[in-house]
Amino acid sequence: MLSGLERPNGEITGRTRLLGILAHPTEHVKAPPEINRIARLRGTDAVMVPLNVAPADLESLVGGLRVLKSFDGAIVTVPHKQAIIRLCDVVSPQARAVGAANVLRRDHDGRIIADQLDGIGFVEGLRHAGIEVVGKSVYIAGAGGAANAIAFALAEAGVRRLTLANRTQGKIEALREKLIAAYGNIDVGLGSGNPTDHDLIVNGTTLGMNVSDPLPLDTHLLKADMVVAEVIMEPEITPLLDAARKIGCRIHLGRHMLEHQLQLMANFLGL
Repeated sequence: MLSGLERPNGEITGRTRLLGILAHPTEHVKAPPEINRIARLRGTDAVMVPLNVAPADLESLVGGLRVLKSFDGAIVTVPHKQAIIRLCDVVSPQARAVGAANVLRRDHDGRIIADQLDGIGFVEGLRHAGIEVVGKSVYIAGAGGAANAIAFALAEAGVRRLTLANRTQGKIEALREKLIAAYGNIDVGLGSGNPTDHDLIVNGTTLGMNVSDPLPLDTHLLKADMVVAEVIMEPEITPLLDAARKIGCRIHLGRHMLEHQLQLMANFLGL
């Protein structure tokens, strides 16, 4: 492979390897510039571009990626993290347990290999900010790919109690069963929009990406001693974080989750 440092002016050539980020829409994605920066620093001739694919077209896209010999892998984000699992040939134990993947790699034989790094990145982002989760009580809104990954990572990190809340009750019931199966001694409850009596509040939904979205929980019940964390990166200050900040809560931005998994993603993608 031609080194990125050997590419004059960083130009794309016939040897440049292709990476993607699978999303719909793609306007909110933040990873491509950072992954491209890492590729340059590592001297790798590769470039990441956004790939806007609707859910109905995801299967056909993955079929095309299998035979695209210049394609090395992709980050997977909303709304594809759960649907991508059934389309991959090899799924890591973590991604299988969570039921969602956020990164995939094309092997030399065309196999698509998936893994899950969201939860690890989220917990590491908290720790880097000086927010320790061991022994804490955590409320998580959502039951999609990110929320599942974060719940598993928090359980692994040693939280005392998890409360799961979602508009679709069946999804959090299924997540609760998976968590208990994996961590038999963890206290996992099913909640509502009420985040009372928790140390850490996590929005693991997409509510807040659009101005018309309802709030993911009742912000009137937040207390100043709570930490309120987001997974949404755009906008950086969501309505939830804005409300929490006004109450006096410590807030934790969505971009920290990505920042602390970028190197792991780059390693997985072979950069």
